[in-house]
Amino acid sequence: METSRTIRERRSVREFTDRAVDKQTIANLLELARCAPSGANLQPGQFHVLTGKPLADLNAQLTAGIAADRPQVSEYSYFPNPLSKQLKARQRTAGYALYQALGIEKRDLDGRRAQFERNYRFFDAPVGIIISIDRDMGKGCWMDMGMAIQTFLLAVHDAGLAACGIGAIANYGDLVHEVLELPNDQVVVAGIALGYAADAAVNDFRTERAALAEFTTFRGFDG
Repeated sequence: METSRTIRERRSVREFTDRAVDKQTIANLLELARCAPSGANLQPGQFHVLTGKPLADLNAQLTAGIAADRPQVSEYSYFPNPLSKQLKARQRTAGYALYQALGIEKRDLDGRRAQFERNYRFFDAPVGIIISIDRDMGKGCWMDMGMAIQTFLLAVHDAGLAACGIGAIANYGDLVHEVLELPNDQVVVAGIALGYAADAAVNDFRTERAALAEFTTFRGFDG
């Protein structure tokens, strides 16, 4: 029951306090993340944890890159192209609900742009995590890495902390790669903002999930 509660209560937090998170707490959470299933026990994916000046430097470089209209990269496809009508509807519904929670009007393009760019400051969280994976890993390894990330996010919530996954970080993966001086064999996959949740309306925002009948079939069962 405790696991079920953690799964249902976990949410993406986009407003944090300035309370620091100590290194050992994060280390413990990452060790839990490595308990996720992994085919052939390959345990793909690397977690690069930043706080203080290293995080501030990365934020500054990302902000400067955006201001200079630095081209975005596409080292992997996050969304299908094109999005189906059903998926596009889900994306729009979630986006509109988020901006409504933030008090940003639908036609306020500058406000929406400014909010999106907060992704590249890790929503001002005290800890930012960059996730990378070896370029030679197969698609199944990306799935295993995703399970490790989800295990981490659940462990974070269970520990009384908060987090938000940031897929947009990959848009400037080459810049992140340069700033962190990552090995050439690593692809920047995503980021995670980590800290303690602030008392803010945006943190009460929830996305709707698809009904069971939309994604499940049962065969061989009675009733």
